[in-house]
Amino acid sequence: MTLTAASTPPSPFIGPGSPLDARQQSVVERVSAAEHASIVALPTDHPLDPKRRARDEATLPELVAQPERIRETLAANDVALEELADLLAATGPDRVFITGAGDSLAVAIAARQAFEQMTGVPCEPVQSLDLAYYLAPIVTDRSVVIALSSSGETTRTVEAALVAQHVGALTVAITNTAGSTLDQESERTLLLRATRVGWPTQSSTTALALLLDLATRVGVRLGRPGADALRAALATVPDRMAQVIDGVTPQLTAIAEREHASRAYLFSGAGPSWGSAIIGAAKVKECTPDRAEAIQVEEFHHYNSLKADEPIWIVAPEGPSVPRAVHTASEAKRFGGRVYVVTTAGVDAFDAVADAVVVLPAVPEPISPLLTVLPVQLTGYLVAMAQFAAAEVAEAAGAEAGHRD
Repeated sequence: MTLTAASTPPSPFIGPGSPLDARQQSVVERVSAAEHASIVALPTDHPLDPKRRARDEATLPELVAQPERIRETLAANDVALEELADLLAATGPDRVFITGAGDSLAVAIAARQAFEQMTGVPCEPVQSLDLAYYLAPIVTDRSVVIALSSSGETTRTVEAALVAQHVGALTVAITNTAGSTLDQESERTLLLRATRVGWPTQSSTTALALLLDLATRVGVRLGRPGADALRAALATVPDRMAQVIDGVTPQLTAIAEREHASRAYLFSGAGPSWGSAIIGAAKVKECTPDRAEAIQVEEFHHYNSLKADEPIWIVAPEGPSVPRAVHTASEAKRFGGRVYVVTTAGVDAFDAVADAVVVLPAVPEPISPLLTVLPVQLTGYLVAMAQFAAAEVAEAAGAEAGHRD
């Protein structure tokens, strides 16, 4: 069946038996129709699709500008972050839920370690449908629900915020769109300073920076061990991001030239790096017509996860996942795959097994996704550019052959 803009999916929150009131149900109906209409605008899988190419080409300048957008976002939200950190430190929530879909969910996963270390309470990164439809019974009036959506109109994320609103939980929106439904329906809002002409890059890293900044502010107020040092390290990250982008691009360009015809791409990580791995797979799926998947480092070993002659990117900065990630790399080689590792300075355990190792500056692991996400974002873009170049050569050769005939 072909979905059209009119084919809006049903929601259990609309109609008799809904836990939401009539006003909240009307909100769900409105955002659902608007969100589904956008699906028809997605590019095709044609190797030279002009719509996809235009969006791919717009991705690089936005990717490169991420450090500056993070600085702007943190500065613009300084007062709001201070007030929210005071509130969280004073009230002591029973649990923090960070919810979203797509890259927003990956951002939530990447922020979990920092939030738990700094707040001392469980932090659950939750797909927004799961929070709205399945986990709602464990959301209480002492919970904090942080909902991420760049547009502020993602239906399931709005539903999750409405459920939290309904039980009296503190709702915090992180969105790029002032006046959006998520902004209006949430008690507090942190606004991103990001552009999204290309595929999402800035909207992910600015959201992650806000979450990490908020977590460290709460940690300092609560006197959590290492909070001051983590906050100081976070302040250096935008400059380090700019250095990473400049430093790794030549190496990643060569890898993309080698791998652009692979057709299937695997990304792996654990802990906060699992979020970076998910974003890596997402960028390949967005920028190219190919398949890409993310798998946790441990889960890799429970299936025949990689086939011969396929590439895998393993994201493993210094931290407890490194020994298992090294085993993942060695197994991937045994399966006949090609292995590319993103790690940090001082980790040399991958040197003997990986086809290439991308080395980043060492920072505390809870904030490392702001650096590890950059090589995987670049990978999606660079593979796409190599594919467009190859498709142009093939098209020209076909035209020449046809001319000779």
